[in-house]
Amino acid sequence: MKTEAKKRELNDLTSGSIGRRLILFFLPILAGTWFQQLYNAVDAVIVGRYVGHEALAAVGGSVATILNLFIGFFVALSTGATVVISHIYGANEDRGELEKATGTAMAFSLIFGAACSVICFILAPQLLIWMKTPADTLADATMYLRVCFGAMAVVLLLNTESAILRAVGDSRRPFIYMLISCLVNIGLDFLFVVHFGWGVAGVAWATVISQFLNFLLLTVTMLRTKEPYRLVLRKIRIYKDFFRRMMHIGIPSALEASMYNGSNIIMQIAVNALGTVVVASWSLSGKLDGFYWGMAQAANAAVLTFVGQNYGAGRMDRIRGSVKAGLKLFMSMTVAMSALIILLAPYALKIFTKETAVQQTTYTIILYFVPFYFVWTAIEVISGTLRGCGDTKPVLITGIGICAFRILWVLTVYQIWPTLFVVSISYIISWTLTMLAMVFYYRRGTWEKKKE
Repeated sequence: MKTEAKKRELNDLTSGSIGRRLILFFLPILAGTWFQQLYNAVDAVIVGRYVGHEALAAVGGSVATILNLFIGFFVALSTGATVVISHIYGANEDRGELEKATGTAMAFSLIFGAACSVICFILAPQLLIWMKTPADTLADATMYLRVCFGAMAVVLLLNTESAILRAVGDSRRPFIYMLISCLVNIGLDFLFVVHFGWGVAGVAWATVISQFLNFLLLTVTMLRTKEPYRLVLRKIRIYKDFFRRMMHIGIPSALEASMYNGSNIIMQIAVNALGTVVVASWSLSGKLDGFYWGMAQAANAAVLTFVGQNYGAGRMDRIRGSVKAGLKLFMSMTVAMSALIILLAPYALKIFTKETAVQQTTYTIILYFVPFYFVWTAIEVISGTLRGCGDTKPVLITGIGICAFRILWVLTVYQIWPTLFVVSISYIISWTLTMLAMVFYYRRGTWEKKKE
């Protein structure tokens, strides 16, 4: 009982210093996302240097966009589970409720993941053709996509398990398991690609094997724990009440993610029309600034869980405090990271690829985007706060401010000036519009009135 009480105290985000609790909870999430970006970067280095820029375009570009579409949809959908479980945990309800909520989340992940694996494996070639993937990358892209889709159920389950642990305040173990899987992934990359010469297939199988290891570690942890959120095999099924509550929050979030990633597909089609060098550069820029995006996603996850627990406990004062603390902390990190990316990118690009054209184009893309990342950080903090309170309005703001605007931009402005600059500037304009709308909605205080 003492051990269980101690763990509860460590994972409880409803008491103690707001800034300290938020930082300590955030850091393991950040480290996990950064190590994930690290092995993505290693993939790019190995493929770019040992296989070629066509292979780099194959594992990035359209493939990355399609994978992000499906995984992003599910991760957003599982936000409903994260919020519901954090509310239950913050309100200190009985363990039976948490077991049922956990079982519902896992059952849905298994069903949805299996369906995605089958459907997307069959549709993979056609999806790439629809996106006008360059012909010289189509075969490798199809193979890579099919291997990844074959393991989709595992990917979704491990994401759900990580989300459950974070929802109850445990961000440390998901980080440790992510670190182990990243190191295994890097080792397998060198073995399969450099030593065995498997090319793009080696990168794909290294990724899948490391993800399966991560899933096993998380599953064993949740089966063996004595905490209320433990995984009970006989309770892995859909409980209607919990499923309804999760979908009430998850479906709007998933629709938002779909619109966001759908607009990215439209943008990727526009990029694909600019040639293989631009496609490879677009993909490579994501490997370099991915460390910022990992920080932004970690900030959103930390704020969402912190707010979720305090919302369940009725601590509205701590929610307002977390917004102020979060903006100060994450804005400072964003400015520092943006400066580092701009300064170090010219040297880092030489590690990823030997081709001068790709290096120059990639650095141009970085200069377009990186100085404006502070705008996106504000969006992540505020949207994480609103979602943590169970508010689904951010989906409308993002849907209009980002998704609808970008699609309209491609159909109008890009048709007149089909250039890399025109594609890039649409992102900055859409971020700014969305941030202003998000701040306005937050200041109205609708989320507070709902709790009262």
